[in-house]
Amino acid sequence: MEPTSAAPAVRPARPEDLPRLVELMGEHMVYERSAPRPAGPAGPAGLAGRLGAQLFAEGSRLWVLLARTPEGEVAGYAACSAEFSFWEAREYLHMDCLYLAEEARGHGLGAALMDGVAALARERGLGRVEWQTPDWNEGAIRFYDRLGATGKPKLRYALPVE
Repeated sequence: MEPTSAAPAVRPARPEDLPRLVELMGEHMVYERSAPRPAGPAGPAGLAGRLGAQLFAEGSRLWVLLARTPEGEVAGYAACSAEFSFWEAREYLHMDCLYLAEEARGHGLGAALMDGVAALARERGLGRVEWQTPDWNEGAIRFYDRLGATGKPKLRYALPVE
């Protein structure tokens, strides 16, 4: 058992965290009213295997930070990757997901995750972080506004090619 601390902690994901991460991802999909993604022939274990192969590969440009409660429970995550801005001709950190379990909200874990994401960008020499949130997620919008982030209106499209 990990020692408890008085404040929330953020750390990089480890291979043994994959089952909990997959649980949180499922909760996140439900929260965002998203259709479940096919997990593959082995169900959630297949998803964990595919994710782990990418996340923990040599030279991976994918990072996941986990938020832990003072009791040591993994209660949230932020998933990031390096992206290239063609117009600026340089990379930035794209935060694809930030999610906290419902019971973990309002206790400083979101701010701790965002601090961790900003630190990750600085460590990697990436000048900014970008992300998106659904326009109906008023709680997230208020949170990001309090951080000093600015929103940019755009529509995101997806085109299946398989």
